[in-house]
Amino acid sequence: MASDRWFSPESAQLCTTVDKPVDEPLRTARAAVLGRLWGALAREPIPGIHRRTHNADLVVTMPDGRPVTGPAAAAEPFAPAPPGFTVTFDGRAYDDPARLLAALPLPVTTAGLVDELDNSVTNLALARAAQPPPRGGPPMLSRPEATLADFEQCVVDGHPLHPCCRTRLGMSAEEVRAYAPEHHPVVDIELVQVPDGRWLATGAGMPPLLPVHPWQRDHVLDRYPGLRATGERVPARPLMALRTVAPLPWPDRHWKTAVDVQMTSAVRTVSAAAVRNGPAVSDLVAAVAARTGAGITMLREVAAGAVLVDGEPCRSLAVAVREAPRARAIPLASLAAPSPADGRPLAAEAITLGYAGDPVAYFAHLCHIVLPPLLALLHAGIALEAHGQNTLVGLDGGRLTGLLYRDVGGVRISPSRLAAYGVDPPPLHGDLRSDDPTVLRTKLFAAAVAGALAEQVAVLDRAYGTPRDQLWAQVATTARDTYRRLPFAARGDAEALFGTALPIKATTAMRLAADPLEDIWAWLPNPLAGLW
Repeated sequence: MASDRWFSPESAQLCTTVDKPVDEPLRTARAAVLGRLWGALAREPIPGIHRRTHNADLVVTMPDGRPVTGPAAAAEPFAPAPPGFTVTFDGRAYDDPARLLAALPLPVTTAGLVDELDNSVTNLALARAAQPPPRGGPPMLSRPEATLADFEQCVVDGHPLHPCCRTRLGMSAEEVRAYAPEHHPVVDIELVQVPDGRWLATGAGMPPLLPVHPWQRDHVLDRYPGLRATGERVPARPLMALRTVAPLPWPDRHWKTAVDVQMTSAVRTVSAAAVRNGPAVSDLVAAVAARTGAGITMLREVAAGAVLVDGEPCRSLAVAVREAPRARAIPLASLAAPSPADGRPLAAEAITLGYAGDPVAYFAHLCHIVLPPLLALLHAGIALEAHGQNTLVGLDGGRLTGLLYRDVGGVRISPSRLAAYGVDPPPLHGDLRSDDPTVLRTKLFAAAVAGALAEQVAVLDRAYGTPRDQLWAQVATTARDTYRRLPFAARGDAEALFGTALPIKATTAMRLAADPLEDIWAWLPNPLAGLW
């Protein structure tokens, strides 16, 4: 079950095409995934782990009393794992996350996650091996020809906390190289004609013409007779999510296609609820943002469609059409990624170009751009899942210009809160509706504060040595000012944000749960505690 099995000679050949020794990217990929797993063992509610001791070394005790030990610093969120990083269990040092997990005596089945970790290591090794060294030249952010896809494809390592950061179960090494954004491909999206009476469309301008990802075309499409290939293929560039692409002939839109491949935590199809919710919920978010004065641009899902199979929308044959940013924008995750110019985080380019080299000024402005709209929308009843992939900032010469948001699949909406603003939500499908304030707060705070902003804090600490307390003080100042300007009391939200603990999604515990798609949360010491 070790990564050697997944890292086949075929995969090795792909790595050597960029003149890097195979063992280097494999070794660093193992360390990176093991670091994410070690962090999960340290903080997540994984069954059977009942005692943890934090000193210079962290000790995680298994159900049978045997300890797993490793450096506590390496278990911190967003901590980089050095090449050769190991964790010790039962007197043996493990450098391979799959072997470690297979050896742990947990009271749940781990075989599936072991395979996912293997696959994640293999694909991360392929991704790292494919990256050329920094090329020099002008900063990436100052290049007028750089597109959103270019910035998104800088995110080589995937999810910064998830051990399955590069899992693509079902894709071969050649397919990963052909379709994954970190390999910088152009993919041909097949346009398929849907027969009359077999098409469910929402929004505007969605004829019965389904854009099909080439992996889906080759592996899934022939299971569904009656669909007709038009012979038209549209070149597109994959964005960070792989199945979401930017069609080159239409720069004003993106397509979220269905791909029956497990990537990180889920098989990335497009559910019937997503098809029905997308345009209406996008419009709702945009309308509430306008009513509340929240400074955020909603990249709306203007249309969606699905093929009907046995009278029901088929999640494997569906698509959502989303607005693309009209001006230069970059996801927060990309700001933490290395620049192709010099290897520094892209945030460092923004700091140099737009903030006279001052990381605190940059981060203070980032908080001012990001937090007030998100907290205002939460107050109004819309909790966005504003993690680093969904949340973008506009840029002009390195200066941040505004906040953009995409993908309404993970939002939570409170009809009772919306009513206080005089807004009735549209019909909501799936699990978007909730009046539970804990659900709403947890959804936003885990993604935006413990996730996206915390990653920026870690990046600035590593790149500049900026004290983390100084950066978190900027978060606190912006949040306090925002809550004091809201039109009526938001005491409960404020108390939760400044409480003793912050939530973060427990992605590994979810992979081991009976329902791996149900949210599970871990709770971290809150750096905002006591700063109100």
